[in-house]
Amino acid sequence: MKYMKFEDAIAELEQGLPPSEDAGFLGVSMNPSDSKLVIIPVPWEATTSYGGGTSRGPEAIIPASHQLDMEDAAFGKAFRAGIAVLPEDSQIRALNAKAKDAAQEVIIACERREAAPDALRFVNECSVKINDSVYSAAKSWISKGKFVAVLGGDHSSPQGLIRALSESTPEGFGVLHFDAHHDLRRAYEGFTHSHASIFYNVMAEYSNVIKLTQVGIRDYSRDERAFMEELGPRGSCFYGRDIFRMKAEGETFKSIATEIISSLPDRVYVSFDIDGLDPSYCPSTGTPVPGGLSFDEAAYILEELVKSGRRVIGFDLTEVTPDPEGGEWDANVGARMLYKLCGCLLRSQKLC
Repeated sequence: MKYMKFEDAIAELEQGLPPSEDAGFLGVSMNPSDSKLVIIPVPWEATTSYGGGTSRGPEAIIPASHQLDMEDAAFGKAFRAGIAVLPEDSQIRALNAKAKDAAQEVIIACERREAAPDALRFVNECSVKINDSVYSAAKSWISKGKFVAVLGGDHSSPQGLIRALSESTPEGFGVLHFDAHHDLRRAYEGFTHSHASIFYNVMAEYSNVIKLTQVGIRDYSRDERAFMEELGPRGSCFYGRDIFRMKAEGETFKSIATEIISSLPDRVYVSFDIDGLDPSYCPSTGTPVPGGLSFDEAAYILEELVKSGRRVIGFDLTEVTPDPEGGEWDANVGARMLYKLCGCLLRSQKLC
């Protein structure tokens, strides 16, 4: 990829010039070496168990971002800090295709109460390779003084980044997790790194993740809720039903947001599964669930997180699935939430 000079890229964004179709995020091709924030696209969805297509999320969000305006009422001109999305790793996409076929064999066998050990072993090995790839890339950019984010792909995509941050943040950090699901299943359908298992793995493996705060959860198993309760002070969950009832009974959303944020330590990683929003914002996502936050409610929590003085050290956006009929709504919402997350991190670090 041919990168623009930093000054030229910023000047184009300042002027609001129409971008070329092959331009990068926001309409420019920013050199990651010149950027404060580096985003790793991860076109991976092998273990998705319902609707598919989220591996195409990154390639849909980038062109959709071209029509965003750059001034954000909460976070100002975050683009001035430099935001670069790396090129997709073709090896990840190729591995995704092979692993997805094998995963379907496992899922079908599971539905028949049969076993497919060879296929299961292959998918789990591929998942480890993906995690290691993301970890290596994230660790490299962090060592260069960059902030790093992941654009998935399914929700297993960012585990390598969280691992890298757990190693580079010895004082520990919390995770603010927006989702319709707990993602606390242990080896769901046999997949040790399932999209439904990421926070089971994170909380079991990374002791430097000192708090998991989940928001908007409304579809979960008995075992997941039990695991959340077993986390004790290390875990907090603001279920979708409870948030609705608090609002219905007169509590302000500001007080709800304050309670959410107060549960978190000084350093925070934000994990944003797009199905945490009401499905009207993301109708094509793989596992939509009725209810959920509005876009403005989610953005408000991010804004209040920054106002609290907490520092965002990384984030992910996952499960954005392009409309199979060719519509742009899902990618449009995904691009806007991605820019909000960028602004949240950069403003919290006083970089915009």
